[in-house]
Amino acid sequence: MATIHKPELLPAAVAALQRLADAFAQRREQLARSAGLSEAQWRVLEEIAAEGFMPSLFARRRARSPAAVSKVIRQLLDQGLVDVAIAEGDGRLRRYRLSAAGRAAMQALRRGRERALERIWSDLDPGELARFSAFASDLAGRLEAYASAESRAEKRKARRSGPASKTRREI
Repeated sequence: MATIHKPELLPAAVAALQRLADAFAQRREQLARSAGLSEAQWRVLEEIAAEGFMPSLFARRRARSPAAVSKVIRQLLDQGLVDVAIAEGDGRLRRYRLSAAGRAAMQALRRGRERALERIWSDLDPGELARFSAFASDLAGRLEAYASAESRAEKRKARRSGPASKTRREI
């Protein structure tokens, strides 16, 4: 295991990262509310706008239940933000797309996001932005790799601690 060279710096760094993540989540919620959406609805609209939306894959990627994703889709349909049709060639599949109202909502979200980006980020030093971007990418990669390794370890442990094999006396 690697040695942490400046352990006294870690609590402040983690606290700053948590504050940034919280502020980002809060801003995303504000933007969603400004368009009359929940954050979950916004995420689904973004996916539908990107074409090829499949609710089951979206649920898996977001670690959500298919029922939760279906509920959000129903809400979007009820609000008239999404249109759905049976896919050509396979009647079991549904094709989702943004309605005119859905496109307008996404445009309003984009404008709000662009205004915030301009106000918050535009006067930051380009070198600092480049360093931040590189650092954030590296840190995200490390977090993802760690989470993936932990997940694999949990799966291995679960397989090992599964039903014990029967002894001769049990047979």
